[in-house]
Amino acid sequence: MGEGWGEGLCHPRYDRSMPTRTKTPRPSAPRDLWSPSELIAILDETYGRAPQQASNAPVFELVLTLLSQHTSDRNSGQAMHRLVERFPTWDAVLDAPVSEVEDAIRPGGLAPTKSKRLHALLAEVQARRPDWDLEFLRAMPLEDAKQWLTSINGVGPKTAACVLLFALERPALPVDTHVERVSKRLGLAPLKMPADRAHVALEAMLAPDEVYAFHVDLIQHGRRTCHARGPRCEACPLESRCPKVGV
Repeated sequence: MGEGWGEGLCHPRYDRSMPTRTKTPRPSAPRDLWSPSELIAILDETYGRAPQQASNAPVFELVLTLLSQHTSDRNSGQAMHRLVERFPTWDAVLDAPVSEVEDAIRPGGLAPTKSKRLHALLAEVQARRPDWDLEFLRAMPLEDAKQWLTSINGVGPKTAACVLLFALERPALPVDTHVERVSKRLGLAPLKMPADRAHVALEAMLAPDEVYAFHVDLIQHGRRTCHARGPRCEACPLESRCPKVGV
């Protein structure tokens, strides 16, 4: 598909390697809150973290992020694999009836809706970049790259950040439900701050080399310990200084 199925299929979001443990020292934050560097060090030590590996496939990332909405990584991964097996190129996806695309991505859930959105997304990308090459986003100023992506109908801050971080190793922070919940409970963002503003506020707190680690570590913490319902505070490595906002 121009940008290479093979690289995209090794995507870290559903093909995880054994984690490594890394630490990035930075000064502590005021008001006795955990600083990003402290959080990363503690959560790395607790859970481990797979190293960042760019997929180098921005369109693949756009599609995968769409398929990942309202489902698990496993289900979206299955849907992506089936899409790849059924259609050899992005042009082939666009040329196919929506019903065939819907059938291919069914394991990801909400296939009738996602298949229509996928067609519309790919049609807009093709109209802008007929060669499907989005590598130019790697060299653009980060804010310009975000604006280019979010100007595509249906692409929000989270999707744009996923493309930039996972495909191109740009320091853009995707704020999913786990990152948002854990950050707000730790007092890093106001409880009522909208998700789109949380992307900006949280990313501004991070050094570029902390963005991937912060994203992955908070997701792991949200899934394993800081659950939406019934958080396991007694087992939390951050409990001693957690303000427990909104718990």
